[in-house]
Amino acid sequence: QLQLVESGGGLVQAGDSLTLSCSASGRTFASYSMGWFRRAPGKEREFVAGLRRGDDNGYYTASVKGRFTISRDNAENTVSLQMDTLRPEDTAVYYCGATLDHLRMNNARVYNYWGQGTQVTVSS
Repeated sequence: QLQLVESGGGLVQAGDSLTLSCSASGRTFASYSMGWFRRAPGKEREFVAGLRRGDDNGYYTASVKGRFTISRDNAENTVSLQMDTLRPEDTAVYYCGATLDHLRMNNARVYNYWGQGTQVTVSS
């Protein structure tokens, strides 16, 4: 079982950078593929970035590719999302999740655990 806690959200201006962190408790963290999702007001939760178990290559939704970078540290049980060149449309609550379904990381329904979310607000 995993417990996930996000941190690092805040209010920034367009063009700024922000790094989100997700800390996991549990000894099986390395077994999970990890993803970041976000939910903007009035919208459904959407996939942002994912990192498959044992793989260093991140997967990204098109709107953040080239601006966001996902990484993980299995020794520290953390997964991070570096967000550069932020835009107002990136404003949302960001969630990290853990899944054992390593092929469908972009599907929120396959995630076994979620954090409580952290708010990111980007002003224009």
